[in-house]
Amino acid sequence: MTILIGLQFYSPQSAWVNRGVGGDMAGAGYSGAMGFFRPPATFSFTTGTTSYYSFAACFVFYFLFNIKQVNTLVLIAATLALFAAIPFSISRGLFYQNGVTLLFVILAVARKPKYLGKMIFAIAGSFVLLIALSQVSFLKKPLEAFTLRFTSASESEGGAIKGTLGTRVVAGATRGFTGTFDLPYFGYGVGMGSKVGAMLLTGNSKAFLIAEDEWPRLVGEIGPLMGIIAILTRIAFAFQIAFACYKKLNENDLLPWMLLSFGFLAIAQMIWSQPTYLGFFVILGGLLLASLKSAPVKRPLSTTIKNV
Repeated sequence: MTILIGLQFYSPQSAWVNRGVGGDMAGAGYSGAMGFFRPPATFSFTTGTTSYYSFAACFVFYFLFNIKQVNTLVLIAATLALFAAIPFSISRGLFYQNGVTLLFVILAVARKPKYLGKMIFAIAGSFVLLIALSQVSFLKKPLEAFTLRFTSASESEGGAIKGTLGTRVVAGATRGFTGTFDLPYFGYGVGMGSKVGAMLLTGNSKAFLIAEDEWPRLVGEIGPLMGIIAILTRIAFAFQIAFACYKKLNENDLLPWMLLSFGFLAIAQMIWSQPTYLGFFVILGGLLLASLKSAPVKRPLSTTIKNV
């Protein structure tokens, strides 16, 4: 996948590797920086690239702490591909999500000091890989484009912490509850806030008839009462899953905790009107629930026969 987005990054939008949905010759890339576009990988839009690598990061970080469960060469290749994908994607969302996953690793180490040695080894190895990647000429342009995109966008939003994170997290969390009294009691109708709804109603699939963010879209489509109930249900479910993952962490099972690093906000806020996001939500939610299941206890054959 990283090889593909590398080819898409350096290729013009008219190239076959950047062909859009339905053979669109305008290309599937999205505006990035320095004349380069954010690559869509095998998806229709750059959101697929961000979701894919955010999902993959959970497993990469998990196996860095469980090296015996995976081929070492495969793990090294996956780690290299993950780090290289960040500048190629020109995606601040992917960068921040990897930071969240790393934060979950730190919290796991703080809760279970036995992971400290593995964390030091993983950080040292990752640092060496980052130095090696920064010296590769193939990555110099992506790094420059990503840095420019990061700094320019952060400055326009008022800074990386106050502006970007405030806009993405805090403002995104409050929009669903503000201005609800101006909406029809039963909303504008299910589907109106989606791209398909916009295309059917206006002929323009790029328009957001209600809102781009998930919570305002929910409230706008099904009304303030049902919308807020749906939002609170998703929040409650996210916290229920979080408590269950923390319990598994106490049982020395790290996988649910790592999946939660991407899954918590996905359950609570991920956009369901966009098919790619919805698909990742279903897969991630299913794997999260499956990872919380305990393995069946194996009984001796003699005991089984006796019970029969």
